[in-house]
Amino acid sequence: MSAAEWKKKCQDDWGLQGLPAPEGLDWKCVYEAKPFGRNLLKNPSPLGLSKDNAPPGPELPEVPMHGPPIFQLEGDFSGWTTNTEVLDFDTSGIPEGVVVCALPEFSWFSLEQTVDLKAEGLWEELLDDCQPEIVIQDWYEESQLHDSIYQLHVKLLGADKSTVIAEHSVNPIEARRADSHTWKEVSHVFSGYGSGVRYIHFLHRLKNQSIKSYFFYTRFTGSSVTVKPIKTGS
Repeated sequence: MSAAEWKKKCQDDWGLQGLPAPEGLDWKCVYEAKPFGRNLLKNPSPLGLSKDNAPPGPELPEVPMHGPPIFQLEGDFSGWTTNTEVLDFDTSGIPEGVVVCALPEFSWFSLEQTVDLKAEGLWEELLDDCQPEIVIQDWYEESQLHDSIYQLHVKLLGADKSTVIAEHSVNPIEARRADSHTWKEVSHVFSGYGSGVRYIHFLHRLKNQSIKSYFFYTRFTGSSVTVKPIKTGS
């Protein structure tokens, strides 16, 4: 197709008629990048799970493991930067003089990645003047391991990757109902965030527990960052 035809296709599909665009914008590349309506995060479900199926039950080894405690999840975490933070033992609720054979040891497992909006097919004039809605979604397992098992921090960053233009954080406290074992949704929509946004930094943390020879962890799936088309009525 001609350049004009590619431009019209983008305009018709995403409602871009009359919106600012630089002279000579390669509309074919924009269309092939599909910057609107798709998940811009890489490898959104590294544990191989789907929110459409219930989280699997705890996996207990048939033979007790030996050696140091395990704090690292197993999975394909390509596309993510990961980190494990082992927490101090919590002895605050133990009465004086009580002998404890074993205490659970908790850790936070963090995963983060940064989305380059221009590399994903968006352009500066569109981001600055139109400020399309940016939708964040995530799903985590209600694992009952602790009162706090999940945290989310998302930042809209400027071109220098350090200037925070807008941000959203979630740190829920769990009800810890013994009969509940399901996925919990976390979502947020950024709108009217101002000019200058060029990157999105997505970070979430899941709490894990090690006790004796067993390792329990909080699963997640379906992490997503999506830029909505300009037209929202269809």
